[in-house]
Formats: sequence, structure tokens, C-alpha cells
Amino acid sequence: MSNKPSDSQNNNGNGSPFSNKNAQRIWLALGVVVLLAFIIIFGQPSSVPRGSTTITLDDFAGYLRDGRVQSITVRGGTDVFVQLTNGNTAYYYKERETDLFAALQTFGVTNDHFRRVEFSERQGDNTSGLLLQLLIAVVPTLIIVWLLWRMMRSVRGSQDQALSFGRSRARVVRDMERPQVTFADVAGSEEAKQELAEVVEFLKEPEKFIRLGARIPKGVLMVGPPGTGKTLMARAVAGEAGVPFFSISGSEFVEMFVGVGASRVRDLFERAKAEAPSIVFVDEIDAVGRHRGAGLGGGHDEREQTLNQILVEMDGFETGTNVIVIAATNRPDILDPALLRPGRFDRKVVMDNPDVKGRLEILKVHAKGKPLASDVDLEAIARITPGFSGADLENLINEAAILAARRNKKSISMSEMQESMERVVMGPERKTRVISEKEKVQIAYHEAGHAILHHLLDYANPVHKITIVPRGRAGGYVMSLPETDIFLKSKEQFEDQIVAAMGGRAAEDIIFNQFTTGASSDLQHATNLARMMITQFGMSDLLGPRTFGNGSGSLFLGRDLYEQRDYSEQAAIEIDNEVKRIVTACYERAKAMLLENKDKLHQISRLLIDQETIERTTFEELMNGTLDVDASPLPLPPRTTKRPTPQPNKPAQTPPSAPPASDGSLPGFAPQPAGD
Repeated sequence: MSNKPSDSQNNNGNGSPFSNKNAQRIWLALGVVVLLAFIIIFGQPSSVPRGSTTITLDDFAGYLRDGRVQSITVRGGTDVFVQLTNGNTAYYYKERETDLFAALQTFGVTNDHFRRVEFSERQGDNTSGLLLQLLIAVVPTLIIVWLLWRMMRSVRGSQDQALSFGRSRARVVRDMERPQVTFADVAGSEEAKQELAEVVEFLKEPEKFIRLGARIPKGVLMVGPPGTGKTLMARAVAGEAGVPFFSISGSEFVEMFVGVGASRVRDLFERAKAEAPSIVFVDEIDAVGRHRGAGLGGGHDEREQTLNQILVEMDGFETGTNVIVIAATNRPDILDPALLRPGRFDRKVVMDNPDVKGRLEILKVHAKGKPLASDVDLEAIARITPGFSGADLENLINEAAILAARRNKKSISMSEMQESMERVVMGPERKTRVISEKEKVQIAYHEAGHAILHHLLDYANPVHKITIVPRGRAGGYVMSLPETDIFLKSKEQFEDQIVAAMGGRAAEDIIFNQFTTGASSDLQHATNLARMMITQFGMSDLLGPRTFGNGSGSLFLGRDLYEQRDYSEQAAIEIDNEVKRIVTACYERAKAMLLENKDKLHQISRLLIDQETIERTTFEELMNGTLDVDASPLPLPPRTTKRPTPQPNKPAQTPPSAPPASDGSLPGFAPQPAGD
């Protein structure tokens, strides 16, 4: 079955003969007709010979009376050519019904004058007149016939579109044009490859399984975060098996008219069965496969109709179709249970973010064909990119290539790889962002507080880089990366993470004796970690080893809208108090540790003001005391104050000076937003 769109779809989707494309053709045809008319009417070749002079009847009679006419030739009954005795030729046009001799006699020409002139008459050439009449009769008729043909074709296309409204819009790739993607092009998902290898083997040799009475899974559900390669893996299965591959998105089933989605499902499976063995890939199946029974749509809900048809097609009365359905989603928790039962999607393939080995393999795949410099260490990049998906790693390599091209380099060096990693995580540098000296000092102390705690805490991630150069929405940042992939976290690890997140706010409190908005994201992160410890992981001594709520954190129709929480109001108050206790205790711990290392706080801040960026080796040398940096406090810019406007009959008052800070530092500044 062809996937070629109908003519009505080509007419901008509206099927009207007066759409933009047809209107252009009509105006073009009308322009051609007008041009032809002007050429025919005003561009006819003149019948007057070159060098001849057009004369009037009075002049013609005068030439005859004077004896200056040698011969007269009448052509076609209208054109009169007068040959004069001096060799010139004159032309006179007469009406066809006019008697030339009678007209000349009225001007005094006698028979004697005519006897001295040679007279002849010839038949005229009427080709131009006939051609003009033919064009006038034929051209408008052809234009009308063409317009009627276009209108009938548009109407027929609209009818075809109406009839094909319920047909599937799946893209199909057959044997000769199957995806040139195999398992060798998919790195970092060895377990998923092993699970799907059975599907490939069944599609290649179904008799091997049928002979032993085995039943291959009808549906394979690929689950994983966005960017982990679910669609790429499905294409690799089709490329390995060499069978027709039908791909469609779950959102393409749903339309505003009830029943269209179910009709498209039927048509899709009919096409797949006609070319079996084949693969049907449904991307983002949660768009139509969400949990039923919400009571919001009723039995006529379009999404439920479509889901019911999918369930029937996958495991209905018809069996042995050799059609395997592969679906992908990143929200398996909201799928309807009927989809996940045996006989439908009875095999689940988890595609998670890759580990260090998987990230290295993915980087090698995407680095093929790209000129890498000798200093590029893909293994080091794999170690410093925990949590990156396959799409993130591909974007990292691509951004590095773009940076190298922008810098007019012939190869990609490690500096481009490092900067592209930071660009993917934090966003591009904002070197044009204007930051005052006061805010720069505040950001330096803020980031120094984070870095010191990351270095001192046992379970915090080591510092990789510190900078006060704005990037993305952040005024500065500390890049702390784990040495290895972490799958299990303890209570002590969560607490150290909260303490490290509080380092920026604690440094502002110690140095400036006040707080800024720069710690807003740190406070959100610390609060979320503390709440997760209590409600999801049971790490609270007060509330005990239990969970509170389902932990989904998202609202989805049909599951979470009317769900009631599984704890009382008293428990909610205790949860809030426990979150506050954990965050406050971690903050006091962070402040105490920074007070003990206040000289390091000044040293790192001073070095950040001078260099803007501190790498890991320099930072560790400074913390270990092998790098000598001035430990005196930074000179803080003075705070500007405004004098109050003098009131009538009242003397102007001078505001009192700010008292010195308790820790000996300069007085604090007025709160200034420091970005995110």
C-alpha cells in the first residue's frame, strides 16, 4: 500500500481549488491569455510594405489628376497599392463595400485619367484573420476545460482524504530500504540487546521456536528515561531482522473525532499482518495507554476507544500473526494493567542511563569520523559524566565539534570536550553579563563555601572545577563529580549532600552577616533531599521506617487526580518539623566547618577574583597548604546610601552608621539578586 499523499493533501491540506497553489496557476493562465490577446490584437504585422506612405483619398485623386500614378493594385478588396512615376509606393486602405472608382470620380478624376494607369486586382492573405478567430474561439474554451478539470480533481482528492481519514499514518520501511542500523551501532545497552536478540532470532527463524512449542512474546515494552536510545534500539531490531518496520507515535492515533484512533489501529495491524513477519513500533505509548477508569471521559472517550482496540489487536481472537509490537515509554507507572499482562506486553526491557563502561562505548560510537586530537581522553570524559544518557553524550561530542569549528581548528581537543560538557550541564558562558564588583565578591565567597565543604566532607563528591564566570542562569558554580557510579546511598551521604548545599548560604552569613537570593536553588535542593529521606527512604528516627505518599510528584489523569495521601494531618506536621530539623542541623554543621576554615574561605575567594576559575589540582594544592595565597579578607566595596528627602519644617536626618559585624568582617550589603 502506497504512502504517497493524495492531491488534496498537496493543496495545502484543504482540498480547495482556490488554495494558494491553484490560485497561482489560475493567475498564471490568465496572464498568458491576456498577453496573447495583446500580441494578437496590437502586435499583428502590418500589411503596408516598407518604404511606402499611407495616403488619403484626396491625395490619391490628386496623384491621378496630375498623371503621377503609374499603376494601381488592389489586394484583398481593401488594400490599395499605388505605384508612382517617381518610383515610390503609396498605400491607401478602403472599405470592402466602397467603390474605389466612384469615390475617385467625386474628387474630379475622369475616365481619361484612368486610361493612362495600369490597373490590377489580386486575392488577399487572410491567414492572420483566421488565426485570430481561431485563437479567440479555442483559447477560452481550453482555459474553461482546464479549470473544470482542476476543480474535479480537487473534489476527488477531498473525497479520497475523507475516505482515508481513518487509515494509519505509520511510516513503513521494507526489505530493500530497511534501517541501516544494527546492534553494533547501539552501545551501552548490552542487557537490552540480549533481551531483544530472541525477537530477532524469532523473526529470522520462526520454525525453530514453533517446533519446540515456544511462543515468542507478542509485545516488548522498552522503559527508560528520555535519551537512552529506545527508538534507536527498535530500529536496530528491524535492521538485524531485515523485516518491514512500521513506526508511529502514540499521539498520532488520537483525533478530535471518536473512533478515528481505533480505525487507525485496525488499519495499522492489517498492513503489518499483510507483510508479516514484521515489527510495529509505537513510540510514546503512554499517550494512548494510560490507566483507564478515571471517570473523566466515559465509554465514548477517544483515548479509551483506541486503547481497547490496541488490546484486542495484540491478543484477541486472531493468533499466530507473526507481528511483534515494540513500544517505548518513560512513564510505565501510568500504563493500563491490561497492556502489561502476559500475551500483550509480556516482556519489559529496561534501558537506563549507561554506566562508565557504557558511556565509554557510546562516546567511541559517536566519535567515529570526527578528528580527535591526541590529548582527548574518552575514558576520562566517561568518568566525569555520570548520569548522562546516550543523547547527552551524542550532544556533548557534537557541541565539541561545533566549538572546534568555531575556533577554526582542524581537530577536536580536550578543551573543547571539557567546555562542551559544561555547556550541556550548565548552559553556555555569559561573558557579556555585567556583574558589579560587590556581586562578584559575594559570588566568590558563595562558591568558596561550597567547594570547601565538598573537600572536607567524607561522602561529598570531589571538586572538579570552581568558577565565578556566569553560565546559563547561574552566576557561578562548583562542579563536583563522583569518582564512580553510585547506585545505593546511605543516610550519611544524604546528610553530607545537604551540608555541602548549605555551604554558599553559610559563607554569606559568616562574611556578610546577611543572606542573598543566590542560595535559592541550594535551599530547594536541600529541602527536597531532606523530604526524600523522610517520605521515601524511611531515614528518620522520629517517624520510623515507613514511606509517606506514593512519591510520584506528578499529576496524571486517571491515577493521581483523586488519590488521597496515606498519612494524617498530624503526620504531615511531623514531616515538616523533621525536614526543618534536618536542614537546620546541616546548616549549623556547615557554618561551623567554614568558621574553622575561614582562612581557606578568604584564600579561595581571593584566587577566584584574580583568576575567575580554579581547576581541581590548584584547589587541592590550596586546601593541602602547598599553594601560598594571601588569607586576608577581600576588600569589600562600600555600600552606597541615599539621604532621605528633607520634610517641610523638619531638619534632614543623617542615617546612623552600620555597626561592625560580630566576626570582624566588614558590614553586610543590601540584598541583591545574584541570579539563580
